[in-house]
Amino acid sequence: VLCADAAFIARARRLRKMLGGGMRQVGVVAAAGLHALERHVDRLAEDHARARRIEEGLAGLPGVDVLPQERPTNMAFLSFDPARAEALRRRLAEQGVVVSGGAGRLRLVTHLDVDDSGVERVVEAVRDFFGAQAA
Repeated sequence: VLCADAAFIARARRLRKMLGGGMRQVGVVAAAGLHALERHVDRLAEDHARARRIEEGLAGLPGVDVLPQERPTNMAFLSFDPARAEALRRRLAEQGVVVSGGAGRLRLVTHLDVDDSGVERVVEAVRDFFGAQAA
């Protein structure tokens, strides 16, 4: 779900089409967004703060670049050596953490089901992984 002013939405739609995004069954996905907007908007600041905590917890970690966000969001983006991507995904999965992204990039998303202890678990798992990999 993207919430912004009309000009930003128009630009986002154009970019989506340029990148081939024309999902036909979008109503199913949109329903989740509408549910969140109708029932959980007041919580969004909590999700943004948790994503920021992930960014802060991983900032300066050797081998990891935390990609800066222009606006507050519930996502943290990491960049690192692509050769480590699969091993990191496996390690995080062992910790019960699901991540998405391509080789050498991860997207970590906070939401209603992610609490402060989950954020700390992610930060610790990533820090442990890169600490162990550096040794």
